[in-house]
Amino acid sequence: MTSSDPSDLLAVAARWADPTRWPVPLRFDRAERWYARLAAGAEHEVWALSWLPGQGTDLHDHGGSAGAFLVVAGTLTEETVGGGRLHPHRLAPGAGRRFGPRHVHVVTNRSAEPAVSVHVYRPALRRMTRYRLDAGRLRVAEVAEAGVAW
Repeated sequence: MTSSDPSDLLAVAARWADPTRWPVPLRFDRAERWYARLAAGAEHEVWALSWLPGQGTDLHDHGGSAGAFLVVAGTLTEETVGGGRLHPHRLAPGAGRRFGPRHVHVVTNRSAEPAVSVHVYRPALRRMTRYRLDAGRLRVAEVAEAGVAW
């Protein structure tokens, strides 16, 4: 699944897969998804996210950043857009996903158990565009800026 190539963002995520080694303690928040930046450098940035059952993202991109995410615990469902509709993909612990700078998706914890994931972006996230799917077409709903929205 991962390689030893330091430029492989999924391999970077795998190196951060142990929450006991994170610089911040893992938390779960009943009100919203919890997230924390674990590391940032010239090559990439690393984020930890926790997801209680039912928590998820809006339909979004990563503002031109490529990335990868790895499910550390629990199960997440990623939905991607194709043919004017969303296509779900379940990701169990140890499963991950690499994506390019134009990737648009929704990630949700549809299971009954909490989930934890590690996300890596290159370059660092500066903005994210949120979308709505309207009659099979993506429409911009909001552009969120780093330092303002998160």
